[in-house]
Amino acid sequence: YYSLPQLKTVGRLKIGKQVMPVEGAAWLDHEWSHALMPPQAVGWDWIGMNLFDGSALTAFRLRDKAGQAVWAGGSFRPGPAGNMADTRIFKADEVQFIALRRWKSALSQADYPVEWTVRTPGATYTVHAVLDDQELDSRRSTGAIYWEGLSDLRNQGQSVGRGYLEMTGYAQALRL
Repeated sequence: YYSLPQLKTVGRLKIGKQVMPVEGAAWLDHEWSHALMPPQAVGWDWIGMNLFDGSALTAFRLRDKAGQAVWAGGSFRPGPAGNMADTRIFKADEVQFIALRRWKSALSQADYPVEWTVRTPGATYTVHAVLDDQELDSRRSTGAIYWEGLSDLRNQGQSVGRGYLEMTGYAQALRL
């Protein structure tokens, strides 16, 4: 797995005959395999967030059938005004995901937490799905049904960033 947050993005969006310039910050990540997942893990909950100050936050947990963390971690990377020496790698006991609100898929009947409290060593955040229905049905390719979508990152009620929330193993145990 690797991840590159805060990538400067520029382009054009064309809708019908209208062309609009677009610019912002993107996130690139790639996972090759779930082979390192412990056998008792059925899926994961993961966030990758670009904060508005230029910093970046990742946090994840591998989850068992009962919804308990099997392993967790993440990192905080300071923005351009920060010192890279302040990059923080989180240990398993330093990250906690607490579900606040759920959404049930009419397609798969999976019950996904679409709002979370995520506790890290640096801060406690609320992750809020921009749209509840962001379930992906990839049974015809990878075989998985999972939820991945745009989410807002809040700290003390203020929006501090945007990024992605990914949740696997809610419709069925993840086996890629």
